[in-house]
Formats: sequence, structure tokens, C-alpha cells
Amino acid sequence: MDNSTTATDLWNRIFGTQPHPSTWLVACTALVALAAVGPYGVWRVTRNAVTIAHEGGHALVALLSGRTLDGIRLHSDTSGLTVSRGRPTGPGMILTAAAGYTAPSLLGLAGAWLLAAGHITALLWGATALLAAMLVMIRNAYGALTVVLAGGAFVAVSWLAGPAVQAAFAYGVVWFLLLGGIRPAFELQRKRRHGGAPDSDADQLARLTNLPAVVWLVLFHIVSLTSLTGGGRWLFGL
Repeated sequence: MDNSTTATDLWNRIFGTQPHPSTWLVACTALVALAAVGPYGVWRVTRNAVTIAHEGGHALVALLSGRTLDGIRLHSDTSGLTVSRGRPTGPGMILTAAAGYTAPSLLGLAGAWLLAAGHITALLWGATALLAAMLVMIRNAYGALTVVLAGGAFVAVSWLAGPAVQAAFAYGVVWFLLLGGIRPAFELQRKRRHGGAPDSDADQLARLTNLPAVVWLVLFHIVSLTSLTGGGRWLFGL
């Protein structure tokens, strides 16, 4: 087998289309994802995955807006910190600050679009590539461990699992991002109501734009709920 044949096979494997799973499997993965988001005890663990998406959103938009990314930290309490350098005000800083709470839902929406188009393997490989790129910028041991474990799960499923397991895993991940993207904004709203999180993303955006923080909270809710509605329709083939 020559190299060109191997490269072609790999290309077809990654970017080819796979059959859509049954509606029953799509519904079951949605229920599993809901169970991973709903109970508080479970959410304390699974929220780490949402934090990866949250901080990854900050990092990606910072780079796309021309800022210099210094590093990312993920903490065991499911908080995180992304540090970038550049103008302290302006569109780039605003977009970077707004990207965190919207990233999980928008990633879920993009994932739903890929799955609706039948690109299950491409989604798994794309997620692996994003996690590998993020790992380079992690600056603490817990964060590195979290990203390695997440990336390892994607690699294992991509290489070792059959089509049915790959489909279930991919749909479960996308449902989790769509459902898990909703809860953090409500948690932030509750914290702010009780005087907590004075330097949250919404408060930073308020200082950057002179718009009340509640406006940004409403935006976070709109993005997450709209993404769930649109992504859910795509996942069910509606």
C-alpha cells in the first residue's frame, strides 16, 4: 500500500459521512447528557468539561482578535482563567470577554450542524485537535490533567470504537455542550444576586461597554437557549 492510498483512506475516514443514528439513540444520549448536567453532585464533576469549553472560547477569540495568549488555568473548583495581552479596551477585548459563557453553547451548535451533515468522525477528530492545541497553553497541572483526560477519551473513541459507539459518544458530547451551556449563566445570575462574582465576565463587559451587566447576562441566556433549540432540531433531523 503506497502513501497516497493511505492518505486518501485517512482523508475519507475523517471527512467522509457516516449514517445518522436512530431517533431512539439521539433521545437516549440527550437524556444521558441531561443527567450529567442536572444533579448538583454530578454537575460538580462534569462542569469541568464546560470550563474547558469556556476558557477555550476566551483563548480562541483572543487569538482571532489579534491578542497574545499567555496561558490558561483550569482549577479543581471548576473555575478557570485565561490570560491574554493586548489593548485593555476595544472590540477585541469585548469579544474575548463575551466568548466564555457563549462558547459551550456555540460549540454545541456547531457540533450539531456537523452531526446533522453526517460528519461524526470529523467532529471527534476536530475536538481532539482543539484539545491538543489548548493543552499547549495550559499552565497548571490540574488543567493539563483535565485536558489530557478529555482528549484521551476522544482519541480512544475515534480509534478503537465502532460506528455505533462513536455516534453515541459524539451525540452525547454535543447534547452535553448544548444543555451544559445553559446552567453557568443561571449560576452567575444567582451569585450576582447575592453579591458574589464581582469580577465576572458580565461585570467586565459592563465596564468595557458601559452597558449594565444584566444586559450581558441576558445575551448569555439568549445564546444558550437559542443554541439548544436550533441544535436540538438538527440533532433530531427536524
